Amino acid sequence: MAGKNINQDMGSANVPKLMMKLAVPAVIAQLINMLYNIVDRIYIGHIPDAGASALTGVGLFLPILMMLNAFAMLAGSGGAPRAAIAMGQNDKEGAQKILGNCFSVLMIFAVVLTAGFYLFAPQLLRLFGASDVTLPYALSYARIYILGTVFVMIVLGMNPFITTQGFAKFSMITTVMGAVCNIILDPILIFGLHMGVRGAAIATVASQAVSAVWVLWFLRGKKTMLRLTGADMKLVPGVIMPCLSLGISTFVMLSTESILNISFNSSLSGYGGDIAVGAMTIISSCNQLITLPLQGICQGGQPIISYNFGADHKKRVRQAFYCQFTACTVYASVMWLLMMLVPRLFAGIFSSDAALVDYTVRVMRIYMAGIFSTGIQISCQQTFMALGQAKISLLMACLRKLVLLIPLIFMLPHVFSDPVFGVFVAEPVSDIIAASVTGSMLFLRLNKILEKGTSAVS
Repeated sequence: MAGKNINQDMGSANVPKLMMKLAVPAVIAQLINMLYNIVDRIYIGHIPDAGASALTGVGLFLPILMMLNAFAMLAGSGGAPRAAIAMGQNDKEGAQKILGNCFSVLMIFAVVLTAGFYLFAPQLLRLFGASDVTLPYALSYARIYILGTVFVMIVLGMNPFITTQGFAKFSMITTVMGAVCNIILDPILIFGLHMGVRGAAIATVASQAVSAVWVLWFLRGKKTMLRLTGADMKLVPGVIMPCLSLGISTFVMLSTESILNISFNSSLSGYGGDIAVGAMTIISSCNQLITLPLQGICQGGQPIISYNFGADHKKRVRQAFYCQFTACTVYASVMWLLMMLVPRLFAGIFSSDAALVDYTVRVMRIYMAGIFSTGIQISCQQTFMALGQAKISLLMACLRKLVLLIPLIFMLPHVFSDPVFGVFVAEPVSDIIAASVTGSMLFLRLNKILEKGTSAVS
């Protein structure tokens, strides 16, 4: 599809149909992307005689994984909406400079993070709650994965620039290619070659490398509207800093996920031992079944909202937001119902250890009790991002985790007679409060933001 036709679609096509066209591939991509980690965990959890310990060990790597993702999305999630707004203003040259500058920053991140995390991996994993039993598994997985950091930066940081141009199917292919490779390589390396968690890590890195090559090929090819060129890679503060300013809210959301995971694991390790940490690993994977599709829906809505905001099409911005809000709210509510009714079905996917599954079923209902509200919180917070509202988006990103959830994880165990219950119940309390505040803020401020137009971009 030609770039001109894509711009016409963004500015004039039926909004619900356009949302469906962009969101469905994005949701599929998010679900497939989830397989990178979940397939590893399914196979690892079924390693003979070591599955539960190996699964817990790999789960302890999650904070580092989330930090890598956070730095990738700092550039990607901040740069893509600004590029779409620029395209809505017919400023293709400015949009291309945003693409090139974000790529340069991602490469800097890759070098620094690879060196730092590789060197300090043992100390960090101990901090995250690794025991003498789980540390060898965690370290084996971590150091191999860390060596593939550059591929994570390219895939997660550059793929949003494909989506924001309206190439949702091409963006989906990025994750499909990697996931297929991962699914094929995992059993071969883990069981066939008896490499255990090391095999899982190698399979994931190799899969991400395939996806990274695809992203670079596309952004250097003829189909893309915004082309990655060396001339646009020279860092310009006036170009890159507004992107990082907008992306900081997503960075905070993902990096605090890392801090959050540390908080959960450290509290659960003290109150419930390795089995509680293992249950949290399974629950985190199940939680991705909810949050990643929600993010996919918002990825479909972001180009429409951002482009039409830049083009000053207020009615279309409102239509796109309400479509996104409705889809997110309905999906989160359906998933909440499933998690309440059949938690054993989800827990059993990740482990064959009966004791671990039984424990997970009990605490999953507590943790997931408020998950229905995440559709409201995510859709509204991501709309602030799409409208270029860096300050309010950052504030809403901090609210749920830094202001509410992390303090509650350490406070509530002292309130309830069962401290493990106190740790897990912190999640639904923070979910519901954050959704109420974020939703109220968006509905109160949306008209004012649209009236000010791009002059309101902060």
